[in-house]
Amino acid sequence: MTAPPARSEPAGERLARQSAAWDALGDIAAPLAPADREPLRILVAGVGNQLRADDAFGVVVAHRLMAMDLPAGVKVVETGIGGIALVQELQEGYDALIVIDAVDRGRPPGHVMLIAVEVPHVDDMEWGERYDFLADVHLATPERAMIMSKALGVLPDRTFMVGCQPVDAETPGIPMSPEVTAACDVAVREVVRHLGELTAQPAPG
Repeated sequence: MTAPPARSEPAGERLARQSAAWDALGDIAAPLAPADREPLRILVAGVGNQLRADDAFGVVVAHRLMAMDLPAGVKVVETGIGGIALVQELQEGYDALIVIDAVDRGRPPGHVMLIAVEVPHVDDMEWGERYDFLADVHLATPERAMIMSKALGVLPDRTFMVGCQPVDAETPGIPMSPEVTAACDVAVREVVRHLGELTAQPAPG
């Protein structure tokens, strides 16, 4: 005997059946579609001193990013040279951190780098290093601010730096060098690209 052909189920009936099945599970919620998940909370922090040549790099890039339409969950701040402001902001709770700063890595002037930051724990420091760190009450560098944040348990596991090799990040009262000025646009694109990669990842459970 030949079996009757299978009847295709109308889309409306299928959706109703699936909804009833989820209702039958009581308090167990249906899995969220990717678009319905909570967005990753990402802090982008521009650091530096606008009055000190290429040290203005992080601040300038942050201001440009603030004027852009960025993914949901992304917050851009400018913390200047006071690292304690970064520590306070991280206490709000974030899944990832991107710090933008002028950093000397011996590269050609204006070279933009994406750096995965490895932050030591203060308990692992030698006594002299720990004393020096604790004596810096202003946390004048982003590295020190990140060490403090890690000690407080608020530094995200996903922490990165978008850095630029400066020409001169020390002399006060002069503008950024042409190389670093041109690198600001490159850095904006690099931050936006990395934000796209981060926001495509699921938030920690």
